[in-house]
Amino acid sequence: MHATLVDVATLAEHLDDPRWVVVDCRHTLADFSAGRREYESAHIPGAFFADVETDLAGVHTGTNGRHPLPGRDDFVALLRRMGVSGDTQLIAYDAGADMFAARLWFLARWVGHRAVAVLDGGWKAWCDADAPGTADVTPKPPHRGTIAAFAPLDGTVNAAAVSRAIGSDDMLLLDARAPERYAGEVEPIDPVAGHIPGARNRWFKSNYDDRGFWKSPERLNAELGAFGESSRVVNYCGSGVSAAVNALAFEIAGLSGARLYPGSWSEWCSTPREVERF
Repeated sequence: MHATLVDVATLAEHLDDPRWVVVDCRHTLADFSAGRREYESAHIPGAFFADVETDLAGVHTGTNGRHPLPGRDDFVALLRRMGVSGDTQLIAYDAGADMFAARLWFLARWVGHRAVAVLDGGWKAWCDADAPGTADVTPKPPHRGTIAAFAPLDGTVNAAAVSRAIGSDDMLLLDARAPERYAGEVEPIDPVAGHIPGARNRWFKSNYDDRGFWKSPERLNAELGAFGESSRVVNYCGSGVSAAVNALAFEIAGLSGARLYPGSWSEWCSTPREVERF
């Protein structure tokens, strides 16, 4: 079972394996239709497409963040339509060194599917290896999945829990946004700049090397271990998407127990709450 990462060579060996399901999660926050266009142009053979704004997010209320979690039943139904069952190895990929495959990884674990991994290097690594691609957009699952039988793994906290923990040692908030957004110097998306009081910064891009691959488990362990006990860590970002990259990095590093605040900054700043800037 692959529960964190899989490399290009291993995935290529399993393209015809009915027990492996591949999902294309490419997306851009500047153009919500770009990911589907890229998928329709070329993708890994047999891969399904998951839309970050609809398949991997729930309904917006105006105060629950820009990418609220989807309903558990809705996400389970999506996996079942893709043929995901208890013995399925689920693989997610995005453009590479990005945040969207990690979102699917987190959601699959959230509903109880542990055999889920992210393609190291993403679509870029796949293409650089001259691995096969296709424009066929009608993948057929081998059967209807039975993922609903699995017990969910929560791993989340809500805004109330975050608020209660501010100023205590119970929780270490880790902000996955770029340093300038964390500092409140710029805010290109949300109406308020800054970060949750007491939070520290770990830009999600810091988990990748210069080639766009994940850093080694040993290096991630050294870097993330510096934040202290992983069970105290709560990852957040702008809307709960790039925070999943940090959550996955902790698992790769062998530091289990880190959680995620799904509403993140976009939920936090949608109602009057304390913020910090520096």
